[in-house]
Amino acid sequence: MVEFAGYRMPIHYGSQMEEHRCVRVFAGKFDVSHMGVVDIHGTDAGSFLSRTCVGDMQRLPREGSARYTLLLNRSGCILDDLIVYRMENGFRAIVNAGVKHSDVEWLNSHIGDSDVRLQLRDDTCIVAIQGPEAIGLTCRALDLDLQDRLEPFNFEVVSDELMGARTGYTGEEGMELVCSSRTAPEIWDRLGSVEVPSIGLGARDTLRLEAGMSLNGQDMTPCVMPFAANLAWTIDWDPPDRGFIGRKALEDARASGIDQKLTGLILEERGVLREGYEVSTKDGPGVVTSGTMSPTLGYSIALARLPRAATGECEVSIRGRRLPARIVRPPFVRNGKKVHK
Repeated sequence: MVEFAGYRMPIHYGSQMEEHRCVRVFAGKFDVSHMGVVDIHGTDAGSFLSRTCVGDMQRLPREGSARYTLLLNRSGCILDDLIVYRMENGFRAIVNAGVKHSDVEWLNSHIGDSDVRLQLRDDTCIVAIQGPEAIGLTCRALDLDLQDRLEPFNFEVVSDELMGARTGYTGEEGMELVCSSRTAPEIWDRLGSVEVPSIGLGARDTLRLEAGMSLNGQDMTPCVMPFAANLAWTIDWDPPDRGFIGRKALEDARASGIDQKLTGLILEERGVLREGYEVSTKDGPGVVTSGTMSPTLGYSIALARLPRAATGECEVSIRGRRLPARIVRPPFVRNGKKVHK
């Protein structure tokens, strides 16, 4: 167990390697109830979110659709990444655990005269089920009829106490269940009854890194713009007059030229890449933001912030040694298979 964002969280329940492999080939369940669930209501909720998020949330086509987006400060740097869901009478956002209270404070500070009400739902839990068999097993365990009709980044409100979304943080198929605190233990046990094993934070991190997914606080921070976090694709530039917070800073940066990127590294010799290790490229220095030993691949991989022009071979400083590495485009693993030779 480890302290994390005010919670005590399991690093692993048994073998972290086995937990990782189980999600890649079968399924696993994660208790991610530390994440923040924020409900946004009011007649101005859609326009408010389109003013505070880089994505135009008013473009969410219908109830039951969801979108990954970012909150930026005035300098155009990332406060948090989140998923926004369009509900029947408003919106729901899932935000990161370490910043959920500051996110709500920041959002509240920008309401002004708008008809918007925010509620941090401390009465909810989130159970994520991930892996090739995850959706079928979840539907079987909970007697849900969602497998054939729930598309990626869509969700369904099953009852007053359960919302099922086809989203996740592992690069695999799966669902995330937002449920009441009262019903969460029963859901956890019913998933166990169909032999879905419990997975800890350690495997969650190696799974997301193999999938090339960024981690808030490491790969993205309040000092980093979306361009340098491989997240420029989240920005809706149209319509040009949508003045979302941070837009002017992003436009200025784009006009002056982007000099950094977040990309992947593969270590070519034995060793483990870790956060903070220095990277040397022919185009200048960089730094590892997240690194691990990949259980699927059997060698070390990382995300690193490098000069935008950097490609090909590089070197990483590890305990006084400069080891060769190769710059690649994430992800490293897709559908359980190696992406790069």
